[in-house]
Amino acid sequence: MDLYRCLIDDFLIRYSRTLKYGDFEKCYEKGHYNKKTPRIYLKHPNTNNLIKTLSKYFETKVDIPRIRKGKQQRLETLINEEASLLAQYLRGQKDTWTPRMLIP
Repeated sequence: MDLYRCLIDDFLIRYSRTLKYGDFEKCYEKGHYNKKTPRIYLKHPNTNNLIKTLSKYFETKVDIPRIRKGKQQRLETLINEEASLLAQYLRGQKDTWTPRMLIP
């Protein structure tokens, strides 16, 4: 959801600061008119580390109450609950929808 895009942006900016020139590789792929164009990719071990680190980030506890019970929840749960609340509003099951904000 666009509402939480800032969290991913913040995560990726912080993560990218740890990367070095050698963490990337250049590959040539066919582009327009079959012309080979260079593409820069994160090497596989670094890609795996990025995915693990992002998964761990989604496990982070936040101090926003869950819908059902509890005073904390994982970031992943918060995003899923927010999508559910928005869907209920869009289907007309709720009269209003006010996002529960989380500032990084």
